[in-house]
Amino acid sequence: MKAKPLIALTIPAIGLITYLCWPAGETGTTGAGQAAKQNVAAAEQPAASMPESELALAIEQKGVVAEFTGNGRDRMKMMLMNKGNEARKITVPIGQIFESDVSGSVVVIRPAAVEVGPSKTREVTLRTAALKSSNRVTESSFRLSYLTVPKIEPLLKKVQQDQDISVSTIQTAVLALTDNLPLSAFSKFVLASAVLPSRFNTDAFRADTADLVSALTVLRDIGTRESTLALTIDPQLKIEAMIDPTSRPLAMRYYGIGSEREWEFWRNELLSGEPATRHYALYGIARFYPDVALEMLPRWAREPRTNPVYRLSAVQALADTQRPEALGVLATLHHELGDDTELGKAAKGAADYLDYQLAQNAAARSAVAFRTSKQNDSLSQVR
Repeated sequence: MKAKPLIALTIPAIGLITYLCWPAGETGTTGAGQAAKQNVAAAEQPAASMPESELALAIEQKGVVAEFTGNGRDRMKMMLMNKGNEARKITVPIGQIFESDVSGSVVVIRPAAVEVGPSKTREVTLRTAALKSSNRVTESSFRLSYLTVPKIEPLLKKVQQDQDISVSTIQTAVLALTDNLPLSAFSKFVLASAVLPSRFNTDAFRADTADLVSALTVLRDIGTRESTLALTIDPQLKIEAMIDPTSRPLAMRYYGIGSEREWEFWRNELLSGEPATRHYALYGIARFYPDVALEMLPRWAREPRTNPVYRLSAVQALADTQRPEALGVLATLHHELGDDTELGKAAKGAADYLDYQLAQNAAARSAVAFRTSKQNDSLSQVR
């Protein structure tokens, strides 16, 4: 009799507990658990991506307005305004061309992208290259162009794949394809052979020797026939590139001169190279084979039957050995050849130059050693 009320009380309690513990989704209610699930589901959904379009299309659709100012060579400033009510991303691809009535046409050689908020303005700097050597290098207004230049499309594809190609190398390669300019229009060094002056001033497009060789390497990589390039005609580029320490490794790869064949290259250039540049080999030998040069060059300088150009080059090249021993050799040559001769004056000038270079090198080494010792002292104090 006493157990019946207990059972009656237990059944409602169990039902209450079951109700409270039952999942909210199963009951059809919208409790805190259901709200949490909805928040998680919303977070897992991808956020709406920002609209993206290329510059030309965005301008054509009147979604943005832009102003362009460039120098006709390597730089373009773009002022971009978003006219829409939402942020958007504008991209500028490699190969986009701009034109100016003052500075000519340029092509974008590095891709760019910018995010612009609604009714906001952004400024972007674009990297460009001149399409013609006749471009006037001055600040002027540009406009978007829908032209294409098929000649440079393989080059632009190569540039897009290799972002390490320098701007100067790209510019040289572009003009080699569009204008097919000779070495005289590109080189910073003075040509030994007489050349007719160009009707265009190409000083703004002259490049370091390393960039010239790099440009030829890139053009070879994209399948351009070297026989069609005027840049390859003058043989002076080869020996200049081999003399210049910054371009020498590039030149050895481009011209296929292995380290085991380098001495043979200099020997052949000296004995049977182009007459106008044969003596240049003396400078290469002095820089890269100084021990040989210290023994050979004084004999060339003293031999009266040797061509005067070779004798003068031999004297001057002794300074390129960067060896202290060359100072004594040059002092002896100065004394032997006399102050009143061109060779004697050249020996004095070469000795002064070498002495200055050696002093500069010693000062640089001392500065590095001093900084290192100071750092070591400070470290020892910390310890």
